[in-house]
Amino acid sequence: MHDFALQERQVLGELAAWIADRRDAPVLIPPGSAGALPAVGASGIGIRATWAVLRDVLLPSSFPADHPRYLAFVGGSPTPAAVIADAALSAAAVYGGSELEAGDVVVAERMAVRWLCDVIGYPEDAHGVFVSGGSLANLSALVAARHDRVGSGGGLPDVIVISAAAHSSIRSAAAIMGCRVVSAGSPDHPTGAADLAPVLDSLDPRDIVAVVANAGATNTGAIDDLAGIAASCEARGIWMHVDAAYGGAALLSPARRPQFDGIQRADSVTIDPHKWLFTPFDCAAVLYLDPAVARSAHRQRAAYLDAVDNDDDNPADYAAHLTRRARGIPVWASLVANGTDAYVDAVETCLAVAGYAAKQVEATPHLELVTEPRLSVVLFRRIGWDAARYTAWSAGLRSRRTALVTPTTYAGEPALRLCFVNPLTSTDDVDFILNTLEPDTSPALEDVTDTDHRATGDSRSW
Repeated sequence: MHDFALQERQVLGELAAWIADRRDAPVLIPPGSAGALPAVGASGIGIRATWAVLRDVLLPSSFPADHPRYLAFVGGSPTPAAVIADAALSAAAVYGGSELEAGDVVVAERMAVRWLCDVIGYPEDAHGVFVSGGSLANLSALVAARHDRVGSGGGLPDVIVISAAAHSSIRSAAAIMGCRVVSAGSPDHPTGAADLAPVLDSLDPRDIVAVVANAGATNTGAIDDLAGIAASCEARGIWMHVDAAYGGAALLSPARRPQFDGIQRADSVTIDPHKWLFTPFDCAAVLYLDPAVARSAHRQRAAYLDAVDNDDDNPADYAAHLTRRARGIPVWASLVANGTDAYVDAVETCLAVAGYAAKQVEATPHLELVTEPRLSVVLFRRIGWDAARYTAWSAGLRSRRTALVTPTTYAGEPALRLCFVNPLTSTDDVDFILNTLEPDTSPALEDVTDTDHRATGDSRSW
């Protein structure tokens, strides 16, 4: 079972070709359309038959997040270099918790972390670690924040103050920690220092774990007044955490960077390379202005860890984990292979296509923008449609396997949301989606004629 016999070697070769070619001939099928899956039984069916099911049934039933018309939620588009490194990492069986076991893999991860710290504007002694996603990154940062407050001699703080548009993972982290959440501002607008001040003034600073600000709200792309919030936190001695899981990549755009002023003053920052920094799932980073605080909060001690306790920089020590995948390696490999200029260009491409989408909406009589576009999120409405109509339209696109666009809510009303984080998404893709919203289009798209070669299961190229 553990040897690479002839069939395993043959399948490996096929897998390599499939990885390289999957964008050239994607075949997407509706989930459940292929019938029953092979059962788990006492006798196996062999790797060739298993690979056939995986290739032809399981994977095509998903809507891949790197599809150019995956514009729901926040997708991602890994570079080939990152994909290759990720595959090699899986095969190499690297435990990424300590340098004792991972060797120079940890050194390379530190280089990727350092690049992210530089992007944020953090000083040389800042540090962090790659974790599975923004949820764990946010939780780890907030645990470190509370540890810092307890360590200063106060009681156990139990209040997390959040921007009203904070990601759902913040409330989840608060529940895990036994904390309550108090919000400031509006979920539809950036939160400013003026929104935050009355909330902070109503609380005892000793009860506050942290203030959480957004640098690219998931639903709208809004960036809070980071400089003003930083000043408020500094004046009160409160930990400031910035959730830049989605939006932080826009720091690479020289024109957008001023919008993030103040992020470099945050005590911790979350940023997800598997979103807009072109890395495979799953990969997020939590970065700390003072990594010693995080290490003190998260380091685990036990007799079986004595061999690595003398290492002053174990990746396992900076988040709520012990066993970990060396998720930073695909980030490092892609940066080394492609160079940082390519990353800047890719982010700028996404911003440009988002700008094009906004202009097309403005120019279309039966469509309307619902808010000023922020970063690469475009929120708009099809005039005259209600929530049910949006849902049916979205389901029609998905059932035809042409696009994944989901409705959302803004200012209490249903709307459509396009999020551009894939440089392969073109203006043609935007036009295709907007054309399905013509006045005579039914919500289920029965009458839509798909003339775009990328829209169907027998498409030849993304």
